[in-house]
Amino acid sequence: MPASRSLAARALVITERLAGEYPGDAVSLCALEHRDAFQLLCATILSAQTTDERVNMVTPALFARYPTPEDLAAAEPSELEEIIRSTGFFRAKGASLRGMAAALVEHFGSEVPHDMEDLVTLPGVGRKTANVVRSVGFGLPGLPVDTHVRRLSRRLGLTKQDDPVKVESDLCALVPSQEWGALSLRLILHGRKVCVARRPRCGECLLADICPSALPSVPAAAPVSAQRAARAPKRAGAPVKKAAR
Repeated sequence: MPASRSLAARALVITERLAGEYPGDAVSLCALEHRDAFQLLCATILSAQTTDERVNMVTPALFARYPTPEDLAAAEPSELEEIIRSTGFFRAKGASLRGMAAALVEHFGSEVPHDMEDLVTLPGVGRKTANVVRSVGFGLPGLPVDTHVRRLSRRLGLTKQDDPVKVESDLCALVPSQEWGALSLRLILHGRKVCVARRPRCGECLLADICPSALPSVPAAAPVSAQRAARAPKRAGAPVKKAAR
């Protein structure tokens, strides 16, 4: 990593390279299927501790049964829980969905609010979920920090923090606000595809040359047959067998 490259300049290069590898805006990069901010909010609440694919299997039935905040707020808990059961933690998620919908009806005229201060007052909604809604649902600045974003940000040397709120603050200070949402989603995609948690594929990474955590190249191990031949004792006068290639 070049010593002369400042942190801000390196963040810009990272942003540009990831944009080239994973093109599109926050809306097109988001894997959660939705038609409006309310559906996105529901889907994001459901996405905790499960995959986007699983959520997308559940939400069509959920939205068909409860198309409005009023419908969801009045949902029978057992019926709602059965619809979302496969996403895991279905009782807690069901309570969050009903509570969120009731708060929308009571305090926000059944509309999803734009402001962070309002979004985080909704049951089941923290900063990460609120930032998803802001960046994907409304096209506003918002940088969701999940486990992938936190891991990659630390590996790339963009932050030394571990707390998601502090990681968000550090990243927001380095990247233009119009890039926040898309950058988060690109880091997530890159974390799933290349910079995985246990064995990052540094040899395949387009950021390896500027990543302070990149692993050095490891030469391929010799075939087992060659290793055994090298360890075997040689008898005097016996011909030496070459390992098959």
